[in-house]
Amino acid sequence: MRDPGGSPLRRIAAWLTAADTPRKTDLLWLALLGAAVLGAGLGLRDPWPPDEPRFALAARDMVETGRWMFPRVGGDLYPDKPPMFMWLQAVGYWATGSLRIAFLLPTVLSSIGALLLTYDLGRRLWDRRTGLSAALVLMCLVQFQVQAKSAQIDTTLAFLTTLSLYGLLRHLLKGPDWRWFWIGCASAGLGVITKGVGFLPLLVLLPWAWAAKQGWEVTRARAPGRWWGGAAAFLAAISLWLLPMLLGVLLSGDPDFVEYRDNILLKQTAERYADPWGHFEPPWYFLVQVIPWAWLPITALLPWLVPRWTGALKARDARILLLAGWILLVVAFFSASAGKRGVYLLPAAPAVALIAAPWARELAQRADVQRVVFALTSLFVAATAWFAFSPPRSVRRALEATGADMPWELPGSVIGAGVLVLLLCRFRRAAVGFLLGTMAVWSLVGWIGYPVVTDLRSGRPVMEALHEKAPPGAELGLIQWKEQFLLYLDRPVTHFGHRRPYEESLADGMAWLSAAPGRLALIDDDEPDCFDASTAIDLGFAHRRHWYLVDAGDVDPECGDGRPAPVEVHHYTPPASGL
Repeated sequence: MRDPGGSPLRRIAAWLTAADTPRKTDLLWLALLGAAVLGAGLGLRDPWPPDEPRFALAARDMVETGRWMFPRVGGDLYPDKPPMFMWLQAVGYWATGSLRIAFLLPTVLSSIGALLLTYDLGRRLWDRRTGLSAALVLMCLVQFQVQAKSAQIDTTLAFLTTLSLYGLLRHLLKGPDWRWFWIGCASAGLGVITKGVGFLPLLVLLPWAWAAKQGWEVTRARAPGRWWGGAAAFLAAISLWLLPMLLGVLLSGDPDFVEYRDNILLKQTAERYADPWGHFEPPWYFLVQVIPWAWLPITALLPWLVPRWTGALKARDARILLLAGWILLVVAFFSASAGKRGVYLLPAAPAVALIAAPWARELAQRADVQRVVFALTSLFVAATAWFAFSPPRSVRRALEATGADMPWELPGSVIGAGVLVLLLCRFRRAAVGFLLGTMAVWSLVGWIGYPVVTDLRSGRPVMEALHEKAPPGAELGLIQWKEQFLLYLDRPVTHFGHRRPYEESLADGMAWLSAAPGRLALIDDDEPDCFDASTAIDLGFAHRRHWYLVDAGDVDPECGDGRPAPVEVHHYTPPASGL
């Protein structure tokens, strides 16, 4: 018989009033703080390139068509990433009916989740004060805040890798705790079907094995079957997607699905790591060009933190060994590949906060540290002012092309908030000032920056001009297009493949355009010799390109290598729901 007192509200009330209330109070306040800062502006902007629109399109397609296993962009299969992140967005879209909310919702929830896990792991490994310090340090890390405002896969990956590390370390340092060990392994498997590198938390077993061999204070449970249970949990989590995907490919017999399988299992994983085709950077890229800014303010405090880490290792502190060793392994793993992006290091951010947290309060009271943090806050305010009065060329060109004025609301409010924080906190409360300034800036970015900047970054004005100037009954083709344009379509279109080589899609598009009268096509100015811009319809500037609507009469007959018929053609009908 069901307990009448077991309603969700009663359960929540019972949880809050049960034992260990300080921990639950901390978790509640951190969750509210994270929602206020990291969730600021949710629903106030559209997906922005380069990655957000394609994930949002795939998620919307899943809900509208019911095809959840194989993501599609514009009706074309999207094999670059597993569908986990897009599933989460799709669930949010199904629940809210708003793509503007749904595309950012997994990122916001993942950021808050990572914050809470970091607190609780710091509390369990050290004490409550260290846990709170770890969460607040993570909140201040520049890369964590930047990615918390971006609907990319990496923030959800960082939550899953943090959950995995949480479970593994509860077993390896405070165990044996086999349940959490298995949860940690399963979370790593979920990370793999979110992004291929989700296995990274398992690398913490290497410094643990060394520490165990050297006699450090770590878990040494001898239970081979239970250790192998972790491998089973890892593979079982991956199988939640892998087995249905492979079965779907087998049953379909479609060569496009076979190509999807080979692409996502081979090209986008091992081949992308061993023989990448983009984002080439030198081996020292992360150490020299990413970590110095991404892990601020921690990197500014290294002269004080490094001696403390060294002392902890000399004292055989396994907590610092496993966390720091894992961070170094993550950096080394990504540094070994020729293809690198700064966002790859995001999963390590919670561990970075944890190894700084035991000494955060001590350092915050030192006068020399206070001067450094005050100077860092001043530098951020000055950088914002510099951006406002001397914006990058791409921003200036976008403003000139659209006829818009410089959006002073955002930099003005950020500068004002920064100056106020500097005046209130000064040297003696520099750490508090940095924390308050960070939260204020990212809140302002959400509430003020999103509405001001969204049209400049989304491409909406170009599509509104297209809808206004293209006759409703005309056949419309997209020869060279940005994924975000599909979010604003109000009619069926023809396009020539998703992310194909430009020359191939250009040749197919020109052949399609010339094959029947009355057709119109969207194209940018990357190939000005292919059409006469003086007779084409100007749609405006977006994404560093000028966009035109052309018909067959505007096109050079020799453009596109004289291809008699398109090789690849896709017909896409957008849903009526839009954003």
